[in-house]
Amino acid sequence: MKFPTSAAPYIKPQNSVNRVMQQVLIALVPGMLALSWSFGIGVFVNIVLATGTALAAEAAVLLLRRRPVMATLQDLSAVVTAVLLALALPVIAPWWIAVIGAFFAVVIAKHVYGGLGYNPFNPAMAGYVLLLISFPKQMTAWLTPDAIAAASLSFTETFRLIFLEQLPAGLDHDAITMATPLDTAKTQLGLHKTLTEIHESPVFGLLAGKGWDFVALAYLAGGLWLVRHKVIGWQIPAGLLAGLMIFAGMAYMIDSTRFASPLFHVFAGATLLGAFFIATDPVTAATSSTGRIVYGLFIGALIYIIRVWGGYPDAVAFAVLLANLAVPTIDYYTRPRIFGQRS
Repeated sequence: MKFPTSAAPYIKPQNSVNRVMQQVLIALVPGMLALSWSFGIGVFVNIVLATGTALAAEAAVLLLRRRPVMATLQDLSAVVTAVLLALALPVIAPWWIAVIGAFFAVVIAKHVYGGLGYNPFNPAMAGYVLLLISFPKQMTAWLTPDAIAAASLSFTETFRLIFLEQLPAGLDHDAITMATPLDTAKTQLGLHKTLTEIHESPVFGLLAGKGWDFVALAYLAGGLWLVRHKVIGWQIPAGLLAGLMIFAGMAYMIDSTRFASPLFHVFAGATLLGAFFIATDPVTAATSSTGRIVYGLFIGALIYIIRVWGGYPDAVAFAVLLANLAVPTIDYYTRPRIFGQRS
């Protein structure tokens, strides 16, 4: 009797890059909606611009490298990179901000190193850091939630502001933009004000920043959904949040008038977006279970150190990129023991 034979693998994998990326995009939907509710529809303009640029750039590079285009584009990795970058940008940033950031993320941070699976740095955060260092004015102009609540900017006015950089008549940037809660706290602490005085500012909300609380909770919900469906492991988010809260908690116990509470740091800025969606990038993160915990703790500690003593209040991108550099060392010292060997 002749039996049918086939080549390995004999058990088909249940997951694929495309499926994982789809699940990540689904988990980001609550954050997108919350961000647009608090800060305006400009977030969707950023997403469209960044995604279009990322796909075009990836297709062009693949053609130059003589690699299959459609198969690679369909894995959605470039789309996830673009969306993560877009969610980190101010919603009224000029159109060219999203275009430059997405182009750099895909071409330089990803394909220069060989493409998906070979890049040592998180592409979205590499693009974000390039923009933040190169264009600090445009990257720190966030709309106030009050401007959205009062309908100060219509769709047409938002469109004109993004593409033509034209403000509505009778308004200036100071009337509709604000510093982020982290930036406000850092600046005011430098003027020797206490946190109690600082938190009286309308920038702050119940947990962290006005409007930001809602966005952070949406990212938390999406992140927990990813953990529940085993798209990501719990180790990196848990390690990152633990590292941040340990440092913040120690400082808060020493002087609660000068150092913000751990809860504030968790819900402020991009902490929860970073913990569940950025630091968990499987290509640039540590690989073993122990290594992922160490990696997360390292990022959490770096976030707090840079926020409090560094020059950039929201330090998630810098912390992730610095931790990416440390991944080979973390992997080396946290390799699991081979079965049957003592060390």
